[in-house]
Amino acid sequence: MFETVRDDLRTTLDEIRSAGLHKPERVIGTPQSAAVAVTSGGTAGEVLNFCANNYLGLADHPEVVAAAKDALDRWGYGMASVRFICGTQEVHKELEARLSAFLGQEDTILYSSCFDANGGVFETLLGAEDAVISDALNHASIIDGIRLSKARRFRYANRDMAELEARLKEATEGGARRKLIVTDGVFSMDGYVAPLQEICDLAERHDAMVMVDDSHAVGFVGPGGRGTPELHGVMDRVDIITGTLGKALGGASGGYVAARAEIVELLRQRSRPYLFSNSLAPVIAAASLKVLDLLESAGDLRERLAANTALFRTKMTEAGFEILPGDHAIAPVMIGDAAEAGRMAELLLERGVYVIGFSYPVVPMGAARIRVQLSAAHSTADVERAVAAFIDARAALGTTGA
Repeated sequence: MFETVRDDLRTTLDEIRSAGLHKPERVIGTPQSAAVAVTSGGTAGEVLNFCANNYLGLADHPEVVAAAKDALDRWGYGMASVRFICGTQEVHKELEARLSAFLGQEDTILYSSCFDANGGVFETLLGAEDAVISDALNHASIIDGIRLSKARRFRYANRDMAELEARLKEATEGGARRKLIVTDGVFSMDGYVAPLQEICDLAERHDAMVMVDDSHAVGFVGPGGRGTPELHGVMDRVDIITGTLGKALGGASGGYVAARAEIVELLRQRSRPYLFSNSLAPVIAAASLKVLDLLESAGDLRERLAANTALFRTKMTEAGFEILPGDHAIAPVMIGDAAEAGRMAELLLERGVYVIGFSYPVVPMGAARIRVQLSAAHSTADVERAVAAFIDARAALGTTGA
């Protein structure tokens, strides 16, 4: 049987490659940092990394690494259990309490990833008599989580408040018992920030709850790094915040739901990704606690990240590249054609800058881009070198613009 399937799969893979949509994996031989050593992918040697979620540069911070080493000695390597059996240590409860306090929520529950966190919310909270209203550009984990729920599904155009209100009215007229608005805090492919104040206003007007996936914001967005709810002054108006420990908060893995106490308690009893997945490794929990310590005095890191972001966006715009507007550290350089974006990324790697071309199905067809991500670990010289590499790669590619 598999020989027939093999031929079909090979045909599909050939189609992916011919369309320029194949996504090869490069191998690095160093810790994650502003500069990494590439050991495969056509170029060997140290290159500047401009595509990591390492926004604050904490992935290889010596204090975080030391905390992880200490945790191995104290807590061991893994739990070999789910939380409700024998998978809960003091370090897990401490991290949940610290996240709750940091994010201004009543309680927090840890997951193996934010993908699992988003996969566990909707099915638990919403039934066939309920409605979920989702931004069209929400992360794939939100989309998949919604699919697991029996709730009625509504979608509104990205950050379109008029359409959101229309969908809320439609859900109400349809007799929805509960209504949940869900949005990314920062949309990962575009760097756009959700208008949370307006969303909360509409939620209150139409008796709906608000859920925000703030994976690309917590740690560095907002005056204290508490994310988009802090940025917009609505920390007390958001009912559910999901996020990851795998980006600005150290860059390892793991996710969480920070929410009203009753929501978190129900998730502990009914959320399938939580009940049927091993506990977060204690070394990650302990290192994440150190990250939260560092965030208390990370104002200089956030300022450096903002300066690097502004410099890159300004220099690239002056050079004639199309950068989606905004001031987030995600700075998408729009290319359009998938094959061209892939080739541009290869040329940049040859010039010492590690970036990736993003194409369908990660972004819409015809909207291929190179998603540049700035870090506080980058120096001004690093940023200027990246811009120069883009200009040189564009010339080698034979295009006059991005």
